[in-house]
Amino acid sequence: MVGKSRKPRPRRRQRRGKRLNVWRARAKWYGLPVLGLLMGVWATLRFSLLAPDPPANPDNLCEIFREHTVWYDYARASQEKWGTPIATQMAFVYYESSFRSHARPPRTLLWGLIPWTRPTTAFGYAQALDPAWREYLAANDGGWLTVRSDMAYALDFVGWYNRLSHEHLGIPFTAPRELYLAYHEGRGGYTRRTYDQKPEIQALAARVRSRAFRYHNQLQQCEQEFQCWRWYQFWPFCQAEP
Repeated sequence: MVGKSRKPRPRRRQRRGKRLNVWRARAKWYGLPVLGLLMGVWATLRFSLLAPDPPANPDNLCEIFREHTVWYDYARASQEKWGTPIATQMAFVYYESSFRSHARPPRTLLWGLIPWTRPTTAFGYAQALDPAWREYLAANDGGWLTVRSDMAYALDFVGWYNRLSHEHLGIPFTAPRELYLAYHEGRGGYTRRTYDQKPEIQALAARVRSRAFRYHNQLQQCEQEFQCWRWYQFWPFCQAEP
């Protein structure tokens, strides 16, 4: 009759209930595996396939930041948070990983022939060791998305570690050689002067210092360029600080 709604027939409601139960059962069986597959694909893209290539000209910091402009933002944020100059951070990464996101120490050879274990657990841009990375995560509330293959976290780690060296060992942020010795040998090793018996490490630390100073001089010529690269940043509010 006009004006009266028809109620669904019992059989139709039963069929709908059966179809709903079928889809619920399928979701229970396939939902988690499909979700896991999607997360695996996302993680692969996020942490491996989409990792940026090393800069074409790693000897010039201006060219590095022109190729990977967001790296400047990461380094600047780390400097403001922890104190290590941008040029020193980037010099560390240059010698630690050559700007390779998934860098690891080469494997040792068993019987001089078979690839075997790696000498350390160093990984990522900053070559952070597992114990130091766990300490960093605990101190900074890092989660499973905080990874060593991400330049943002790698530079933050470098800044955080150097801040501890500055506070515990009294190393000034303007001393990249000493900061690197503490970074490479650990703060305990630096205190014990373990590097005295390692001339190759002393030579490496001296190269870090030279590169940090070179990067610093280069950055003076182009820093304002990277402070004004976004559409909402404009002079004079984004000019480089002296």
